[in-house]
Amino acid sequence: MTVQQHVMLDGCHVLPMSAPDDFAEWRDHARQLVMAGVLPDLIVWTEPGGESADLFSHGDRSLPITDSHGLQPRVPRRFIEIAKAAVMHCDPERFGLLYRVLWRLQSKPRLMEDAADPDVRALVDMARTVRRDIHKMRAFLRFREVERDDEGEYFVAWFEPFHHILRHNAGFFVRRFVNMRWSILTPRGSLHWDGERLREGPAATKVDAPNGDPMEELWRGYYASIFNPARLKTRAMLSEMPRKYWKNMPEAQLIPQLIAGAQAREVAMVKAGAMEDAERPGTLEAVADAIETCARCPIAELHTHAVPGEGPVHARLMIVGEQPGDQEDWQRRVFVGPAGQLLNVHLARAGIDRSAAYVTNAVKHFKFVQRGKRRLHQNPSAREIDTCRWWIESERAIVRPKLVLAMGASAARSVLGRTVSIGKTRGRPIPLEDGSELWVTAHPSYLLRLEGAGREKQMRLFDADLAAAAARLSELA
Repeated sequence: MTVQQHVMLDGCHVLPMSAPDDFAEWRDHARQLVMAGVLPDLIVWTEPGGESADLFSHGDRSLPITDSHGLQPRVPRRFIEIAKAAVMHCDPERFGLLYRVLWRLQSKPRLMEDAADPDVRALVDMARTVRRDIHKMRAFLRFREVERDDEGEYFVAWFEPFHHILRHNAGFFVRRFVNMRWSILTPRGSLHWDGERLREGPAATKVDAPNGDPMEELWRGYYASIFNPARLKTRAMLSEMPRKYWKNMPEAQLIPQLIAGAQAREVAMVKAGAMEDAERPGTLEAVADAIETCARCPIAELHTHAVPGEGPVHARLMIVGEQPGDQEDWQRRVFVGPAGQLLNVHLARAGIDRSAAYVTNAVKHFKFVQRGKRRLHQNPSAREIDTCRWWIESERAIVRPKLVLAMGASAARSVLGRTVSIGKTRGRPIPLEDGSELWVTAHPSYLLRLEGAGREKQMRLFDADLAAAAARLSELA
């Protein structure tokens, strides 16, 4: 067997893929490339319609790569499961990332177990977002009846997937709507089911899809009658049904007015900037629901997810960080990224059980600036931190911790209402009005940015701060 005819340009193998989501095709090419000993840096993978496909289309043709006497590549099952999802991601670098991990697995068979490895983490993140996109398409796609000249009912749906998931979801919709005739239109392609045979078609636009049908008014009436605002959990709802899907769901158009009555008083207070006079949420769940709709500072305009605190409701220790990062925003969980992993290591070293602490952030949304495909962290301003103080104070009033550990100057300001020097305040308690104590230390992300002797020194100081806080916590207990 040979890898299909490919292009050589500047010493690199330019390998065109015939489909953007075909795992079997990538697997066959990758297996032969590994056996031929082709390094990852010497391969440029292209997909149909991609910019790189046009860029390299005029290179010199080379001889096909033939199998060498190399051993068949071996990979763990976990890699296969993740790769089958990741290959559908929209990132044009996914094929190269998959091959790089495959290549490294030949010398490091347990590489997939290293959650901190950048390649593994990127691959897992790709698979996670693809699976989420698959789920959203199955949950939020809506068919509308259209009039056709031929006999019988026909239904059309419009959906805008982020990734190349259309063909993967085809079997699901055929099985679920086997007795209907339908078409699914997307910007990435289309599917057409006539009751017996499934066909693929070209990409479509929104104008090709119907705007509504007579049944939608009946469906809206039914949805409104069963909607119970008293049982609404806004954060949970938006987590499962983000606003971007609402435009294609007839019932979703009713949600704002249905929940308006339940939230009118709080929203009015937020817009008026009168949160200080508002009644504080009585539970951590109520805080989590409320921050999802908070728009009191410019960070809300970035449309990131609110990341609530987590931990026991009456924890003796409250840990306050600065703000969610990229990973926290995607997963909607506090301290799950690189800084959180480093924090877990040092907490364990100090004898502090993170699961017994309430962990939160001074600012509840991820503040960033877009640089290409990357979202780069930006420090929150003093005004943004002060605006979010109301939520930190609400959490403290509910949890009533004995000791508050503020990591970084932003976290300390959110508790004290003023900026302090970490160097001058670390390692000693600062009494708070409610009888608890504030201890200040550096933020783990600061440690990650350091190198060499400076990093070692700050690591020791961080460990000493945590050890002192742990000892004081034991005394307070």
